[in-house]
Amino acid sequence: MGTERNIMKKRVIVRAPALTQSGYGEHSRFVLRALRSREDLFDIYLEPLGWGHTAWVSKKSEENEWMNKIIQKSAIYIRQNPAFDISIQVTIPNEWEKIAPINIGVTAGIESTRVSPIWLEKSNIMDKVIVVSEHAKYGFDATSYTKTHKQTGQQLELANKTPIEVVGYPVRDFDNVDLGLDFKHNFNYLVMAQWGPRKNLENTIRWFIEENYDEEVGLVVKTSIRNGSR
Repeated sequence: MGTERNIMKKRVIVRAPALTQSGYGEHSRFVLRALRSREDLFDIYLEPLGWGHTAWVSKKSEENEWMNKIIQKSAIYIRQNPAFDISIQVTIPNEWEKIAPINIGVTAGIESTRVSPIWLEKSNIMDKVIVVSEHAKYGFDATSYTKTHKQTGQQLELANKTPIEVVGYPVRDFDNVDLGLDFKHNFNYLVMAQWGPRKNLENTIRWFIEENYDEEVGLVVKTSIRNGSR
């Protein structure tokens, strides 16, 4: 019976920045944890992606050891027989590819009401798209582009045709810890972002000061450095 159950398992390849200290990294691990909870159904493989200049997870844990094992297993399997039943690709849509009979694209979407044409093209080669909010879903569903064919004059429309499901962004549970911080002001703002060009923390701090220089408020910055650099 054990051999029979193993044959029935679906081979699932997860392409994701699962080893990075990033939002997409945490999202990737959320997907892997969900799959791992049903190892009776899925034979899990992992192709780790980079995520910009974000540092990779270095802290030892049982989960990291498990991920490293399936990465090694995946490398061996792909060299021998790179065939999977399902792919789950956790990244920005322009990186999605059709690499299995069933392909699922997982993305945070974009902080806008419209998505780019390439995102619509890529969503249409997926069998399902999973986003983290109703706003992200709206961006895909509400966006369409029309173009006139030069030879025929026919009006062509580009729009999303793939079912989209909203699954809330994973949030970890933490115990309350006294960090021993002594704030100068009773009211403080908190900003969390990586210290890199795209997040623009320099101007965030500058504009906060310009706006609040005469107010009794503080600013707390929680940040990480790209590449894990000191």
